[in-house]
Amino acid sequence: MSETVDLTELETRHAALEQEIDSESHRPLPDQTHLTELKREKLKVKEEMARTAGDLALA
Repeated sequence: MSETVDLTELETRHAALEQEIDSESHRPLPDQTHLTELKREKLKVKEEMARTAGDLALA
């Protein structure tokens, strides 16, 4: 059950990062450094989601 909760939290975080990236991208002068940081964080979350989903499949 804990891994399911973790996966849900990761999915929520991933969606929030996607929204933040979208908002920043549509600003008149997007902060490229901030966008890069957000995209890296989103990738880390995506990788963690894949690991967690793989762990659930093995359980």
